[in-house]
Order: sequence, then C-alpha cells, then structure tokens
Amino acid sequence: MSKSILYMSMSLDGFIAGPNDTEAQGLGTDGMVLHDWLNLSGSGTDLSFAPEGESRRIFDEMMSTGAVLTGRRTFDHGGHWDGDHHDGVQIYVPTRDEPPEHEWENVHYVTDGVESAMRQAKESAGGRDVMVHGAELTQSLLRAGVLDELEIHLVPVLLGEGRRLFDGLGPQHIDLEVVRVLEAPGVTHIRYRVVS
Repeated sequence: MSKSILYMSMSLDGFIAGPNDTEAQGLGTDGMVLHDWLNLSGSGTDLSFAPEGESRRIFDEMMSTGAVLTGRRTFDHGGHWDGDHHDGVQIYVPTRDEPPEHEWENVHYVTDGVESAMRQAKESAGGRDVMVHGAELTQSLLRAGVLDELEIHLVPVLLGEGRRLFDGLGPQHIDLEVVRVLEAPGVTHIRYRVVS
C-alpha cells in the first residue's frame, strides 16, 4: 500500500533553508550545506548525485517513489525540476492561486485541497510511495492527517536563521514514532511514523 513520506534535509536548529530563499537561490544563504550529504556535482538542473554509505540507501528509496507531492513555493524555488523530479513520475502541486500555464503533461496543479492532492498522488503512484516536499505543505498535510511518515535528514549544523520546517504548524499535538535511525557521513537519517 502506498505511503506518503516527507523527505527533508534539516539543520539541528530546525531550518530547511537559509535566509533569503528565492527562486534564484532556492535554499537561501548558506542553505546548500543541508544537501552536502547528497554529494552533488554539476550545475543548474544537470546535477549528478553520489551519496555514500547509508545515504545511498535513502537516496535510492527516494528515487523509487511513484509520485511527488510538493508545495507550490518549493516547486517554484526548485525551478519546477524542468517538469521531471525523477523518472517522469507524476507531480502534484496544491495551490490556492490560479494554476499557471505550463508545458508538462505530468505536472498537476490541484486547487481543491491537500487531501485531494494526496489522494491523486497515491492513485498515480501505482502502489509505490509518494514523496512529499515543502514546509507549508507538510504542515497542512499533518493538520489534515494525511502524512504517513517523515524522513528527516538531520545535518549537524546550526543555521541560526532561515525557513523552519514546523513554523506555523499551530498548537495541534501530533505523536511520532521513531521507525529507523541511520548514520552516514555528515547526516543522520531519522524516519518517523505519524501516530496521531
């Protein structure tokens, strides 16, 4: 059965991007350090990834997902991944705004809520998991009770400022259960299951 899993790199003080994150600088000032564990090389959208150790296992899990559900800001700041996050999977982008015109057949702007977007993503995933991206989207999915797991790539750095993953979540109490902890060079991968 398909699960929805947030995959997010985060600093020890809870930031997923540095300050001044824009479409031109998606991870903000100094935010790229959060993705050093991916062992990136290349430039623009022509990147290659060579994670090592247990990080390779996590990367392979991410790339085996059958659909992507992403926040609008994340999608825009990521340059829309040129319409292909990985392997041509369907990409769902919940939005409150008028969907922009685009040329990608596999990109779907969803205007009737995150529950609908998640349902569509799981249906298109063909039994594989759904990869989730984005802070505001994550908070909305948690409030709606439709996020199954969180895979946090905890990076040993204190950014001090920027965009936090759980700012704005509100007072709702949400229990998590640790499912797995994997140590790798420069990162600790922690998988949580959403209990309530």
